[in-house]
Amino acid sequence: MGLLALVMLAVSGCGYNAIQSQDEQVKAGWSEVLNQYQRRADLVPNLVNTVKGYASQEKEVFTRVTEARARVGSVQASPELLDDPQAFEKFEAAQAQLTSSLSRLLVVSENYPQLKSDANFRDLQAQLEGTENRIAVARNRYIKAVQDYNVTVRSFPTNLTAKVFSYKEKPNFSVSNEAEIARPPQVNFDAAPAPASGATN
Repeated sequence: MGLLALVMLAVSGCGYNAIQSQDEQVKAGWSEVLNQYQRRADLVPNLVNTVKGYASQEKEVFTRVTEARARVGSVQASPELLDDPQAFEKFEAAQAQLTSSLSRLLVVSENYPQLKSDANFRDLQAQLEGTENRIAVARNRYIKAVQDYNVTVRSFPTNLTAKVFSYKEKPNFSVSNEAEIARPPQVNFDAAPAPASGATN
């Protein structure tokens, strides 16, 4: 095995080092994605509680957000997840559902002028918007890192080195998921709710 590895390294022209470098870039990109997703998840309880102070009757919306956050937390986002396409797809779906649920929560807030003028809500909303932007940047960096890595492990002759050392293609965020995130939420109310008279933050 050692002799075979040396032969393959010679044939691939230092491809091993390129794979190592790109693999580390993927891991670093993934860590940043997780950091930003965690930042968003941490905002959810305060955001939900603030909205509840003005719109306590919107129980279904609160339930969906809370359940979506719980599903996100149930997915073990370990480094091994990057080598498991099915686990990655589950993680991706959970994050997309939380994105959709939070969008619906913000749409509900439009029906409550007092909520929209609440300083705490405005601050939380600004933090959420900033976090969503950071998520988008982190995802794009991760997507690019994975694309570069996958091209390397598929291309000759570095694919020979990748095979010897068991480096495989890594899953990436799907186009369908990007489309789902970009789609505005559809929320219909049979009757517009009356604004609550006060808040309980």
